[in-house]
Amino acid sequence: MDRYQDLKQRKEKIRAMGGPKAVEQQHKAGKLSARERIEYFFDPGTFTEIGMFVKHRTTAFGMDKREVPAEGLVVGYGRVNGRLVMAGAEDYTAMAGTFGEYHGKKFAQAIDMAKEMGIPFVGMNDSGGARLQEGMDTLEAYAWLFKSQILASGIIPQIALLMGPCLGGQAYHPVMQDFVFQCRHTGFMGIAGPAFVKTQLGEEIDLETLCGIKAHAVKSGCTHVVVEDDRDCLDKTKELLAFLPSNNREQPPRITTGDDPYRLVPELDGMIPDIPHMPFDMHNVINLLVDNGYFFEIMKDFAPNVIIGFGRMDGRTVGVVASQPNKIGGVITCDAADKVARFVRFCDLFNIPLVNLHDTPAYMIGSQEEWKGILRHGSKMLYAYIDATVPKITVILRKSYAGAYLGMCSKNTGADLVFAWPEARITIVGAETAASVIFAKEIKSAENPEAVKAQRVQEYRDLYENPYCAAERGYVDDVIMPSETRKYINRSLDMLSNKQVARPWRKYSNINL
Repeated sequence: MDRYQDLKQRKEKIRAMGGPKAVEQQHKAGKLSARERIEYFFDPGTFTEIGMFVKHRTTAFGMDKREVPAEGLVVGYGRVNGRLVMAGAEDYTAMAGTFGEYHGKKFAQAIDMAKEMGIPFVGMNDSGGARLQEGMDTLEAYAWLFKSQILASGIIPQIALLMGPCLGGQAYHPVMQDFVFQCRHTGFMGIAGPAFVKTQLGEEIDLETLCGIKAHAVKSGCTHVVVEDDRDCLDKTKELLAFLPSNNREQPPRITTGDDPYRLVPELDGMIPDIPHMPFDMHNVINLLVDNGYFFEIMKDFAPNVIIGFGRMDGRTVGVVASQPNKIGGVITCDAADKVARFVRFCDLFNIPLVNLHDTPAYMIGSQEEWKGILRHGSKMLYAYIDATVPKITVILRKSYAGAYLGMCSKNTGADLVFAWPEARITIVGAETAASVIFAKEIKSAENPEAVKAQRVQEYRDLYENPYCAAERGYVDDVIMPSETRKYINRSLDMLSNKQVARPWRKYSNINL
């Protein structure tokens, strides 16, 4: 019985983490402890911890006398809304959750196990960074983790939660996962913290400005979802997981939503302004189309001229990609192209059909986007859509011009079915631009240039700025009433549910990066 008592005491000591004072400090910082996060996340009574007794082997710099409960990382598996999930929660109360050799080994092995078992992995990041006392062993542990993540990519969904600091080498592994959630007040991610930046570059900057939500949710595009606190973060992670399959060999879960898949949406008729440059909020269209108006948006604050996220159609998960005409006219920028391309590739990897909604005039022109690489970035969308083998349905609401028509998934850049509203304007450029080029000499030499220009613009508009020319060529499958859109999308998904695509063997396409 002494052995049993010994086991009990050992476990109690490890479960106490860094001790009551350290846990109290965690709470004062507005954060739950690692074990509280695990308890909140998993269905009650379903979590099984593994690697509780893992211990570092370092003796240098007093580490032989340093106890780090569970190596600063709580790892295990359990059920989330009834489905198996693997998780690793860094423990800031145990030597600041620093990343050392065995901390990294636990992390990597957990992802390997999740990959082999075909279940999602969720990392709860809250760490002071690399454990410098372990030198090269810490560095090598990062390699183990990066390798495990990358080899699991496309096999299981991986979600990173920034619930505390995540700096230095520690910051690389969240951005390589599929989705990054960042807590508004406590989550920070950066390749180097303010002190290191000041030492190396002489730049004075605070942690929030350098590594907070404005840095990554708005500017860099590293963060996909901003959350308020730990509980909100874990709740929204559960929401996202409910849309996703457990692995790439499964279909996404289908649920009963009680929303008639073929219902008409009369609010859509007349919603689009007649004036092509007058904006409207595409969110209103999306919310009316998806089941029960429930749309889980991704990267809301980064490149808001396009919208991406998950919804359901007749209980099926769909990935939605939509132009946003009330943000710089829905034009596609370098950042927007990156945002769309990676999302499309994720959906393709995990068998999620794509619904694409067009109202976009073009890829952005001008020196700034040109020098930033709009040609390179814009082509990512073409690669993503053409490579994708999942069902792809495109609806053209209004403008679909030039390269943006191709980049947003047209008939011959990947769409299985294309529908257009009567308001659709599908052509290579707008009538004003076309007339100014084609009829430049005629307009310039006319007695009344403005009258001639207006006449030629109208002629071009009547001939091409409509959905019927494209429908005549078979590039649009049907012109439909806006109110019928949900019905047509769901019928298309029914028809495409067993879609199969055979391609010549290759490792992967050489996408522009």
